[in-house]
Amino acid sequence: MDKQQLYQEVTFKNSRSGGAGGQHVNKVSSKVELIFDVESSSQFTDEQKIAIQNKLSNRIDNEGLLHLQCDETRSQLKNKELVFKRFLELIHTALIPVKKRKPSKPTKSSIKKRLDSKKKLSEKKDSRRFKLD
Repeated sequence: MDKQQLYQEVTFKNSRSGGAGGQHVNKVSSKVELIFDVESSSQFTDEQKIAIQNKLSNRIDNEGLLHLQCDETRSQLKNKELVFKRFLELIHTALIPVKKRKPSKPTKSSIKKRLDSKKKLSEKKDSRRFKLD
């Protein structure tokens, strides 16, 4: 995964950030939205694209575009760096394969322990019963 190539495939859109902040907020477009087209990317194989689409489906719209946004700082450049860093982390985690679970058997001692405790409980409850002989 080449960061430079990915950076060229990503498009950025700037807009005004909402919330409090006075005059500065009203005149500066510091909010950055990162848009990435998963399907048309040349960086990933078909299997990797499917994995990304499955794991990041809540962030991908109907057109297959991945959307991320950042408006944490007042600097547009800093927000651009932060959102791209977050994008790389998301892609990296999406490409980690899921390990298959290996079913394991309980040990002999754990089986014996479980059966002994069941027997003890059974005897305790049995001793509480009223018996007519």
